[in-house]
Amino acid sequence: MLEARALISIHDLLAIESLRREHKIDRYLLRQLRLAFYKKRLGVDAALAELPVAARETFVRQVEFHSVGLESRHDSQLDGATKLIFRTRSGLLLETVILRLTTGRTALCLSTQVGCAANCAFCATGKMGIARNLTSAEILDQLVQAGELLTLEGRQVRNIVFMGMGEPFHNEEQLYAALDVLVDPACFNVNPRRLMISTVGIPSAMVRCALRYPEARLALSLHSAREDVRREIMPIAQRHSLAELRDALRRVTEIGRHEVMIEYLMLAGVNDTPRDAEALVEYLGQIPVHVNLIPYNPIADAPHLHGSPQARREEFSAALKAAGLQVTTRYSLGSDIAAACGQLVRQEHRLTARIVQAS
Repeated sequence: MLEARALISIHDLLAIESLRREHKIDRYLLRQLRLAFYKKRLGVDAALAELPVAARETFVRQVEFHSVGLESRHDSQLDGATKLIFRTRSGLLLETVILRLTTGRTALCLSTQVGCAANCAFCATGKMGIARNLTSAEILDQLVQAGELLTLEGRQVRNIVFMGMGEPFHNEEQLYAALDVLVDPACFNVNPRRLMISTVGIPSAMVRCALRYPEARLALSLHSAREDVRREIMPIAQRHSLAELRDALRRVTEIGRHEVMIEYLMLAGVNDTPRDAEALVEYLGQIPVHVNLIPYNPIADAPHLHGSPQARREEFSAALKAAGLQVTTRYSLGSDIAAACGQLVRQEHRLTARIVQAS
């Protein structure tokens, strides 16, 4: 018996081109399909309608357009955040977040892994551990499906941030495969300057990414410029020192010639003292950066951690600005829909486990 032929991902450009040639599908028709699917975000049926019947049947039989299924949607009643829960074909859950900003722009936060191995003390996803890396198709399908939902609202995704579940540079190969499709003019045609990759701090990968995508933005989850504090809240700091990270930051800014975003989660009594502000100023020195101060979303697995009060955040921000740093204090979106990355997925897994135990 012949084995079933594996489906070709719509994002596999070489394989799709081979299919087109094999079945003598006109290049123009394939461009029209991609225009409907990638740029207009009209969905699979509208994209397939661009093909004649025979070619359409070929694509239906041999091409996979969606690699994850939408499990649930959670809309904030407080602001413009929407959290989408997707399920992989193997049954694993992942999260994607739509952020409708007050500026009128729309940002999308993508996941690159199911779970995360970084195990940061403050992160719900880190407490899940790592299940597996996502494929580039699973990463891109988050954008495809979120984009289709937003098209119905008359909105388009403007900025894409890899700040969802997982450490992007722990899935470097698939991350780059996804980025290649994102910036390809024949596909999503996203301006690289509207892409941001967030990392807990893997120096060599930071430099590799900058060399390959110099216009893409990088965000470093620093959270402390004091070695002992950073090691306490971020286990990755035991492998990569602050000195290594600073060298990588300098190299990245030299390559890309633009600022790096410094993510700094404000934790009461942990990293929000005047001493911490002084250490941060000294550490960043003359490196072109923009510091993003982030309020903490409490998680059940870290009851000892608390967010800094607003007055402390304002004092911290003022100290950084007085030293000449560019600073933004972020406000948290979606607090009513378990805004911390990974929270809804963990809740779903726990619910499933209870149902299984009770049955």
